[in-house]
Amino acid sequence: MTHQRNTFRVTYVLVGAFIVVVVASFVLATILARDLTVTYVENEFASRKVEVMEYNISPFNDFFHNRIPEISFYQGYLDSAGVAVYAENVLKTYPFVDRITFYDVALSNNEHIDYGVSANNLVVYPKGVYQFRAHDENDGLPDTAMRNGQLPLSLSDDFNNMAVKFAAFIERVDTTKALQDDDIFKVFYTVTPGKISYMNIPRRDDLKTYKELMSRRQVHDAVYEQDIITFFIDPNKLSLTNTIPELYQRIEIQPLVYESIDTDPDLLTTETPLPGALADYKIYFSSDRSFLRSEINRRFLPVMAGVLGIYLLLAIIAYLIYRNLYVNKRMFKLQYDFINNLSHEFKTPVSVIKIAGNNIYSAKHLSDKERMHYGKILDEEADKLNNLMNTLLSFTQIENKSIKIKREEVDLHEFCDKVLAASKIKYKDLDIRCKVSAKRTLHIDPVLLGSIFQNLIDNAYKYSKPDNKVLDIAVTQTKRQVNLRFADKGIGIAKKELVHIFKKFYRVQNQYNQQGSVGLGLAFCKELVNIMGGDIRVESELGKGTTFYIAFPLD
Repeated sequence: MTHQRNTFRVTYVLVGAFIVVVVASFVLATILARDLTVTYVENEFASRKVEVMEYNISPFNDFFHNRIPEISFYQGYLDSAGVAVYAENVLKTYPFVDRITFYDVALSNNEHIDYGVSANNLVVYPKGVYQFRAHDENDGLPDTAMRNGQLPLSLSDDFNNMAVKFAAFIERVDTTKALQDDDIFKVFYTVTPGKISYMNIPRRDDLKTYKELMSRRQVHDAVYEQDIITFFIDPNKLSLTNTIPELYQRIEIQPLVYESIDTDPDLLTTETPLPGALADYKIYFSSDRSFLRSEINRRFLPVMAGVLGIYLLLAIIAYLIYRNLYVNKRMFKLQYDFINNLSHEFKTPVSVIKIAGNNIYSAKHLSDKERMHYGKILDEEADKLNNLMNTLLSFTQIENKSIKIKREEVDLHEFCDKVLAASKIKYKDLDIRCKVSAKRTLHIDPVLLGSIFQNLIDNAYKYSKPDNKVLDIAVTQTKRQVNLRFADKGIGIAKKELVHIFKKFYRVQNQYNQQGSVGLGLAFCKELVNIMGGDIRVESELGKGTTFYIAFPLD
């Protein structure tokens, strides 16, 4: 017994240790989940800036890849009126284009042209230059502004750069092959910070002609046209949209060399440089940690819900383990008490029978009085053993649902009179009273009903003080049921014990119940009441008595 109790104690220690570990790991998991969420959000803050940049430069990419190459559709024959319409549309559609310079370029091998860019016999020179600004309808520079074919210094660099590249390309180009994308970008585009220059891409036949002009294989009096347009880009006019407002509190365009003077450790910043003609600038992102906290909390909640779900499952498992151990412990105690009490219940009658048998065996002569005395003892003890075995057998039959109910019409007045008479003979010092107010008979098994009466009468006698053994039985009837009430003035039952008294093998621990009970009486009564369709309940108060209420349906 001691070993078993120690085993259960050690098991409870293990359960307690398991709970401590689960709680500690839950706290640790919560802290780690929070830290991981913070780290994840901060990593996203640093990495998702590219998404914002790509979205905001998409108009610039559209302008670069779609609108600029439109110049090539005119094949060099774009005039001032046509370029004015084109420039007006571009300036309205793309606010980041600050101004446009259009060079109406001519190509010839006329040796009398002494301005422009010469390469061998090919001369590339401007015929006219026009400028368009976002705030002006048309601010053109007339040809007369070009003195002796010389461009203003502010415009000459862009023209010369494009003309030199183009002349060098004509010198080396293989006109039997189609132009490659790489050649197109290197020759016909010049992209520098704040500026994009573009020359229309000539056809293959035009390239052959230009190559002939350069080699002067024959004299051409004709002049060939090319167009060069320079777009001046102002990144500060790029419209910014914060597509990830949950991460970035502020976004702005700053010069590439910009460094924030804010030294607040709670301020998170990141940046991404702009490409191409925007390369002198960057998009600068900043957010306070307090601003990011709401996003961290939003992402942490489902993570925390998952962690809670896992640990709730562990808590349920821990409870089931504890409950199982608790039930096992009680079952162990009940089984131990059952075996101990059952052994005593068998041992006492057997011992008495053995003593009586030895006395009979050793006596040489027995008088009639002695014979009757020993016979009565043997008969009573045999009845005790028989009743105990019948109770155990009946309980087993009830649990296995193999007991058969033999219902009969029972006259409650007559039935109670018989029970009262038998009980007064058995318990001479028990003041038992029975009042029957029922008018109808009850369709019920009289043997099982008698067992219920007998068990409750035995309990009332057993758990009452010697000088106050009283039991009042009342039988009443309503329209639908018959009610039985058994009220004694015994020692009573504690409230915490009331929920257990109908359990098999359960015994209330008190001075009246140390021996002579196996904990089956009330459990047996409850099972009998249930199988006959009735209901039983109990009320009790320590020191004042106990009352059992039983109700059987009339039909």
